[in-house]
Amino acid sequence: MKVRVDEATCIGCGVCENLCPDVFKLDDNMKAKVLQPETDLDCAKDAADSCPTAAIIIEE
Repeated sequence: MKVRVDEATCIGCGVCENLCPDVFKLDDNMKAKVLQPETDLDCAKDAADSCPTAAIIIEE
């Protein structure tokens, strides 16, 4: 699946990084960055489902 983050929507809460640190990391501006734009890790879906602003987009 392909993973991306809408930085304009991201509020930097960090739930994605906590749930799936191999795929997401908060940058110096407290915005989520995608470390693995293509992944099979289920935690990426969990992070997308848990994002309070729906800033994580998953394309399968």
